[in-house]
Amino acid sequence: MIREILVSIFLLAGGVLSIVAAVGVIRLPDLFCRMHAATKTGTVGVSAIVIGMMIHFGNITVTSRGVLVIAFFLLTAPVAAHMIGRAAYRSGVALWILTRIDEWKTHGEMEQDD
Repeated sequence: MIREILVSIFLLAGGVLSIVAAVGVIRLPDLFCRMHAATKTGTVGVSAIVIGMMIHFGNITVTSRGVLVIAFFLLTAPVAAHMIGRAAYRSGVALWILTRIDEWKTHGEMEQDD
């Protein structure tokens, strides 16, 4: 009984967070805000769904694979978002008009990695 309630809570939370990520990608004004929504809520949403799956099956094989999937998401999503954001900034993608702080601009020219 408690196991089913936990599974339901994690799956519902993961689904809601994934929907919030999708709405954020559609509704937010610029690439950087969209990327933030997709990365943060998407990663937590997928992690919650995988945790729900791990609780539901309760098998060591499924649990170990679930832990690996969550670790993969937690390691790759922020790095990919950072690289996409950095490439977009270097390519001259415009910031949202209400963006007040541009830390890369205030610290001078970004280093050239050519």
